[in-house]
Amino acid sequence: MNMQERINRINELYHKSQVQELTLEEKEEQALLRREYVDNIRGNLRAQLDSIRVERPDGTLEKLEKKNG
Repeated sequence: MNMQERINRINELYHKSQVQELTLEEKEEQALLRREYVDNIRGNLRAQLDSIRVERPDGTLEKLEKKNG
């Protein structure tokens, strides 16, 4: 299942939950799909942040470092 199919299924389950109670299996599926979606977004954001380089005044490129605190 690709990401767009997951998003569509999440939306289907959400709209169904507005009309009637979801079954236990549907609730578990919804939770799993949401977790996969959030993990995917975080992974993409982390990859983008890891690829950022800052150019210093002397022309050198420096990788961003995590801030502590």
